[in-house]
Amino acid sequence: MPTPRTLRTRARILDAALDLFERRGYEATTVNQIADAAGVTPMTFFRHFPTKDAVLVSDPYDPLIAEAVGAQPSDLPPLERVRLGLLAALGDITPTEDATAKRRVALVAQSPSLRAAAALGTDDTQQAIVERLVADGVDRLDAAIATAACLAATTAALLAWGTAPDDLSVLVRRALAQLAPAGATP
Repeated sequence: MPTPRTLRTRARILDAALDLFERRGYEATTVNQIADAAGVTPMTFFRHFPTKDAVLVSDPYDPLIAEAVGAQPSDLPPLERVRLGLLAALGDITPTEDATAKRRVALVAQSPSLRAAAALGTDDTQQAIVERLVADGVDRLDAAIATAACLAATTAALLAWGTAPDDLSVLVRRALAQLAPAGATP
């Protein structure tokens, strides 16, 4: 478990990076500039983020999402377990995290190289969820199909978020409702 000091340092680096990326652009901003703006050394930056793009595309929520999926009733079909698990995990996002995520998503949406890096992050999320479902006895292919469908819907909502008037929670709920069985509550 990270210490409060570690969390504060990581948040300071993230805020400095977002400010610089928004003002100067992602490509024009260096790790040294981010470290200077955050009041840390480049080595400290790399203790918190392995690469510059990790500031925008890293997702610390994979274990929490997989746990939320695993907490859903095992007698539900895999698609419904993943859908409900994602909705449950969404409820744990704070308004501060939501605002930071919106800034990150807006920057990622502007850059093809960052979109590609984000896609790799989605693969990590998918693998975490699939492994959790397989551990519960779900067929690997069924787990992969269900997870891919739900993550595709969630990604569509994320990419629409930058231009939509709704908050992320509303958009993700709307996207995942498209996958709900008839008569299910979103």
